[in-house]
Amino acid sequence: MKRNYIKIYIGTALLSLFLGSCSKDILDEQPRSIYEPGYFQTERGIYGGVTALYGHLRNIYGQAYYYNSCLTGTDEATYAQSADGNFRDMDLSGVGQLNAMTSRSDVLWNNALPNINMASGIIENAPTVENIPESLIAEARFFRAFDYFLLVQTFGGVPLDLGGGELRFNTATVRTSVRNTVPEVYTKAVFPDLITAIENLPDVGRVTGAVTKTVARLHLAKAYLTYAWWLENPRNIPTYPEAQRVDPDGHDAQWYYQQAHDIAVEAINSPGPYGLQDTYYDVNLAENDRNNEILLYADHTEDSELYNGGSLTYGSGGAPDNFAVWMMTWNYTSLISALNTERSSILSSVQREAAQAYGRPWTRMAPTIDVVTNTFEDKTNDSRYDGTFVTVYRANWPKGGSNAEFVYNANNLKVYPGEPIFSFLDEEPDEAIDYSNSTYNSGIGAGVLPGRSDYVISPEGISRRVYPGLWKLGVYRTDNGNGLGQPNAASTRPFNIAKFSEFYFIAAEAIVKGAVPQGGQSARELINVIRARAGKWRWDNNGNAAKDEDYSDEMVSATPAEITINYILEERSREYYGEGYRWFDLVRTQKWEEFAGSYTICGPDVGDHTPQTFQRTIEPYHYLRPIPQGQLDGMEMSESDKRAYQNPGYPN
Repeated sequence: MKRNYIKIYIGTALLSLFLGSCSKDILDEQPRSIYEPGYFQTERGIYGGVTALYGHLRNIYGQAYYYNSCLTGTDEATYAQSADGNFRDMDLSGVGQLNAMTSRSDVLWNNALPNINMASGIIENAPTVENIPESLIAEARFFRAFDYFLLVQTFGGVPLDLGGGELRFNTATVRTSVRNTVPEVYTKAVFPDLITAIENLPDVGRVTGAVTKTVARLHLAKAYLTYAWWLENPRNIPTYPEAQRVDPDGHDAQWYYQQAHDIAVEAINSPGPYGLQDTYYDVNLAENDRNNEILLYADHTEDSELYNGGSLTYGSGGAPDNFAVWMMTWNYTSLISALNTERSSILSSVQREAAQAYGRPWTRMAPTIDVVTNTFEDKTNDSRYDGTFVTVYRANWPKGGSNAEFVYNANNLKVYPGEPIFSFLDEEPDEAIDYSNSTYNSGIGAGVLPGRSDYVISPEGISRRVYPGLWKLGVYRTDNGNGLGQPNAASTRPFNIAKFSEFYFIAAEAIVKGAVPQGGQSARELINVIRARAGKWRWDNNGNAAKDEDYSDEMVSATPAEITINYILEERSREYYGEGYRWFDLVRTQKWEEFAGSYTICGPDVGDHTPQTFQRTIEPYHYLRPIPQGQLDGMEMSESDKRAYQNPGYPN
C-alpha cells in the first residue's frame, strides 16, 4: 500500500523573532515585521504552515542537547567520559552548574514559542479561507497545546500573550513579556485546544504521521494527569509564577485524575488504527518504524536530503538532524583483535557502521550500573533489556575492506566475521574476570573468562567510558550494500514521541491516585497488559537468533499485588528507557530526588572497573528549568523585572 508522508520543506517554514528565540545579535537588529499576515489567508499558506508545525518537531526531538536535558541527571543517565558542559551541568552531581546560560532546555523554549505563534496564525485565519477543513485547523490546535504542555511542565507558567493578545497571532517583534500562571496555561490553552482537537480530528490521519483523535486523547489524558499532580503537590514543590494550587474551573485533583483515567481507557477501548505490537522487540525494530503503536514522531528519511532535513552522509551535530543516539554510543571502535597469536599485528575488529547496533560514537551520556542491575534486573523473562541495549558487539571488519579470514581474540581464540568480539555480561559471573593486560589485549579495558573467545565486562564494571549502547534508537539504512554505509550521518529514522502503550500507564497511575475504574481494568491488570507483552520473545537481539519463547505468565505472576507510584515509575523506565520521558515522569510525580539522588558507575579511564557512588544535589527549585538567558537578554525590561521573570533559585 502506498504511504503518503508529511513532507517537510524547510523553505516553507516561517521564521520568527519572539523575545529570546534567536541569538542576541539578531535581537539587536531594528524591530521589523516578521510575518506577512496575508500568508495565512491563502490555502497554500495554511497548508504550508501546518506542514511547518510538524517540521518543528525535528528541532526538538532527536536534537541531542535537548535529549540530554530530558535524561541526564535522572536515574536513567549520567554524563559519560567525553561529556562537555552541556552534559555535566545537567547531572547536578557537582561537576557543573545548571543555570540560565547552561540549561539545554533552551532548545524547547526557543522552538516552541515561535511554533505556538504560527499555530495561532493558522487558527485565526484558516476559517476565512475556502476549502480549509475544520480537521486541518484542529491539527494546529493540537500543536499549540502540545507545545504549551511541554513548556508548562518544563518552566512553570509561560506567556499566553506573545505580543498580539492572549492566544492571538503576533506579527511583529516583541521585547516585553508577562508570564501566565500554571493554571492559566492549562485551562486557557492546553485543555481547550486539545478538547477541540479531539472533537475535530479524524480517527485516521489525513496522511501517514498526521495527528488524530487518539493522538490528542493521549496528550489530554497526560495533561490532566500532570495537572492533577500539580494541584495535589504532595511534596510542596514550589511553582512560578506564584499561584494558589486551585483550579480556576473549580475542579480538584481527584476530578482530573478521573478524567485522565477515563480518556485513556476510552482510547484503549476504541483504538482505531492503533494498538500494541506483538512483541517489545518489534516496537523499536528499525525495519518496523512507523508501526501502529507509534502515535507521533519527528520524521526523517534516507530517500531525500530535502525531506530528511539534513545531509545523508555526514551529521552536523545540530537540529534538525536526529543525532540523539550518538550521545549514548560509546567508542566501540577502540576494540582491537590480533591477526596472529603473537599479537604483533592488530585489527579494528568492530568498525563504525550504519547499523542499529552501532552508529557514530560520541560518549556523552551513559546508563548507570543501577540501570543494568536494578531497573532491568530480570533479563531472563523480560525482553525489554534485550530490546533496549546493545550488549554484544560483533566482528564486521570485512565490511571495512579487510580480507582477514579470522582474528585472534580473548584467550587467543579465533573469531570469525559476525561472531562476538566483546560482550557485556547480564550478571556477575561465578568466576572472577581476568582484567590483566586488558587494555593491551582488547583496546577498551575488557577482561576474559576461561573458554570464551569474546572479551567481557560485568555489570559492576560498567563505566563512563564503556557501557551498553542504546539499540532501540540506533541508526538504520537500507543503502549500506556490503559495506559500512554512512555511519557519520545522523539517523534517518523517525524519532518516536508518543506511543499507544502509554495509555495503559496513564490509566493505571490515575487509579493509584484515586480514580475509580469505570467498568474497566484495575491498575494491576493494566500494567500486566504491558508486562505480559514484555514476556513474549520472537528474537534474541543480542544473541542474534530466533527465540520463540513466552514468559508472559512469569511476568504477570511477578507483578506485585499492590501497584504503587514507585512501581509504575519503575515499569515506565523499563518500557521507555532512553526515549526522553524520564525527567518529566520524575518531576510530575515529585520523585526526582528519591529515584535519582545517587547513582553508581565506574570511572572514565580505560580499564576502570571500580564502582563509585555519586550524590546529586536536587533542590526543589530544580523542578523547574531556568528561563534561558537569551530570553532575558532580549527583553527591554528593568533588571528587577528580569529577575522577577526568572524562576527562583537560578541567578540571572
